Amino acid sequence: MYDTLIEPKVQLDHLNDSNWCVIDCRASLTDPHVGRAAYIAGHVPGAVFADLATDLSGPLVAGVTGRHPLPDPAVLAETFGRWGIDARTQVVVYDAANSVYAARAWWLLRWLGHEAVAVINGGIAAWQSAGYPLHSGIEQRPARTFPVRPALTKIVTADDIVQRGAGLDLVDARAEARFRGEVEPIDPVAGHIPGARCLPFEANLGADNRFVASEASRRRFGSRPAPEKQLVCYCGSGVSACHNILAMRHAGLPEAALYPGSFSEWIQDPNRPVER
Repeated sequence: MYDTLIEPKVQLDHLNDSNWCVIDCRASLTDPHVGRAAYIAGHVPGAVFADLATDLSGPLVAGVTGRHPLPDPAVLAETFGRWGIDARTQVVVYDAANSVYAARAWWLLRWLGHEAVAVINGGIAAWQSAGYPLHSGIEQRPARTFPVRPALTKIVTADDIVQRGAGLDLVDARAEARFRGEVEPIDPVAGHIPGARCLPFEANLGADNRFVASEASRRRFGSRPAPEKQLVCYCGSGVSACHNILAMRHAGLPEAALYPGSFSEWIQDPNRPVER
C-alpha cells in the first residue's frame, strides 16, 4: 500500500491493474477550463479527471464559505465510487507540477477513511520526463461502491480557532507576501489569522517539483515553538494547506489538522480579527 508519495515507475508497473485508480487533478485558480483541457490532450493512461470546483469542493455559499468548501461526504463518496474506487483500490493522484491539487484529493480520500492513496512525486512532468506514455480523450472506470469509514485526518472550524486560539499552532501555507498582507491577488482582505506562522507549501519541493527529503521536512515542521499545541494547517481556501499535511506525513511526523475554510472563510465574518 502507498499512502503518501509514489514514484512514476511504480504507477507504470500497475497500468493494467484494475484495483489501481489514477486521478488527474490538474487545475488553475484563474481558468476553470485549463485542467480538463490538459487532461483531454494527454494524461496518464487510465486516469479519470477530478474537477477542483465541482468534484473536490462543495457549493459556495456567499458570505459564509471560503472559496473551496468541503464537499458533502455522501456526495464525495458517490463521486469516488463513480471513479471506480472501493475499499480495495490503490488510488494514485497527480497534477501538472507542484502537486497542490493532487494533495487536496489525497486529503479528501483520507477524510473519508481511505488510506491507500498516494501522490505521484513530481506530477505528470516527472511521468513525461521518464518517457512514459500518455492517453488522450476522456476515460472512465466501472463504478464501484465507495465505503465511508472513520476519518484518518482531523479538521478544525473557525469557531474552534476563536475558542481555542491559544491552544493551536496555526501554520499558513501561502506565500509570505500574502501572509504579511503586502499583496492579495485573490481574496478581498489581506493578512493572516492572528497568531499564525508562515510555512509556504512551495518549500516542500525542490527545483524539480519533487518533495524534498524527509529529514529536511522534519527540520522544517518539527521545530514547533509550543509542542503542547495542536498543529493546524490552513491557506487561502483549504487546498495548498493539504500539501503541508502531506509533506509532514511523508516525513513521518504526526498528521496535522486542517482548517478547511481557511483564510477566505475566516474573512467572511468581519468580527474575526486579521493580522498584518
